Amino acid sequence: MNSKDIYVSLDIGSSSVKTIIGEMAGGAFNIIGVGEAASSGIKKGSIVDIDATVQSIQQSVEQAERMVGLTIKSVIVGISGNHIQLRDCHGIVAVANENHEIGDTDIARVIDAAQVLSIPPEREIIDVIPEQFIVDGVDEIRDPRGMIGVRLEMEGTLITGSKTVLHNVLRCVERAGLRVSDICLQSLASGAVALTDDEKNLGVALVDIGGGATNVAIYGQGSLLSTFELPVGGNHITKDISIIERIPTDEAEQIKVKHGTAYYNSASDEDSFSVSQIGSAKKQNLTQIDLAEIIEARMGEIFDIIGEELERIGIYDLPGGFVLTGGVSGMMGILDLAVQKLGSNVRIAVPDYIGVRDPKYTSGIGLIQFAYRNVKIQGKEVASAIDLDDHFEETSKPQRQKNTPASKNNDRQSVSKRFKHWFNMFFD
Repeated sequence: MNSKDIYVSLDIGSSSVKTIIGEMAGGAFNIIGVGEAASSGIKKGSIVDIDATVQSIQQSVEQAERMVGLTIKSVIVGISGNHIQLRDCHGIVAVANENHEIGDTDIARVIDAAQVLSIPPEREIIDVIPEQFIVDGVDEIRDPRGMIGVRLEMEGTLITGSKTVLHNVLRCVERAGLRVSDICLQSLASGAVALTDDEKNLGVALVDIGGGATNVAIYGQGSLLSTFELPVGGNHITKDISIIERIPTDEAEQIKVKHGTAYYNSASDEDSFSVSQIGSAKKQNLTQIDLAEIIEARMGEIFDIIGEELERIGIYDLPGGFVLTGGVSGMMGILDLAVQKLGSNVRIAVPDYIGVRDPKYTSGIGLIQFAYRNVKIQGKEVASAIDLDDHFEETSKPQRQKNTPASKNNDRQSVSKRFKHWFNMFFD
């Protein structure tokens, strides 16, 4: 096992934090470790409690470390939200080598040239995604390395986000004792796993339904065209069940997962079960039909809002249809309801890897695969994610401990330097 072939993704969600350790060997991708912990510091896709988020990250990472017996040093982090903005960018440089052979330096220079745009001070560049390279007028080149030319151009997409949101996410990761090796847009990461090239070219909407938010990414002509996020997800279904049936929240989540269906017509009154009732010592009996009525109303609202939002931004026809992923998309009956509400062909994307065959892992797997490809195209280096010489043990946890009062002042003084160094390394 080579540490340079190991990548670790960190998917910080509203309902859970997932850590995935993957190995890229000869172009093949294998999952070797998975960790998951309940998330208590994220609401509607945004960090609301730094300490709680840090603790969730630590628990998820340590679970993955125990599975493989190695210590994780750095992670690839996903970013999403309505603060994300996409802009077309274009860079032009002269090939520097005397023999006019295009190399990594020329790639880095043309990507830097594409970032010379006016950006508001409250925003930060997250990434530059090359769509095509042009060598002396010849376009549609995916990787120009080794080609001979005088002028190199790049057309791509510049991704920017809120500096405040980015800093809060990075702050949580660093306080958990980890380094950020790369940062990726989750819509692109999920699309790398969930969508085919034909779907991206025809035009498709990728709907990632999570616990606290629903992220929608629209692809067309092979590229990401637009993305938006709705602050509603699976946790709202749980709250609906809890409030309407007067059930404790934890129990509402359990029966939603075990008995819930999103399509009323597929529910059965023979599937009955007893649950607690808030304010009473008595149990109450419910059926799957009772749950389906509540779940279908909320899920139908989500699909209706998605359709309205697509019309608002001028998208009326998607030949590739809709692709559902995320934890909630694994619920029974959701495909039938989506077809009825969206009026288009719909399918559910499930990762085809042993141990992670669940839509909730799509984003985490995509972060690794997308970062791997993007790093190769841009010629960047991602630090080794694990240390083969430093095996994980229960006694080797000082870096995962919470900051003590005596260390907080030093942490405040040094955090700005660490962020500045990190952003300079990736975004300057």
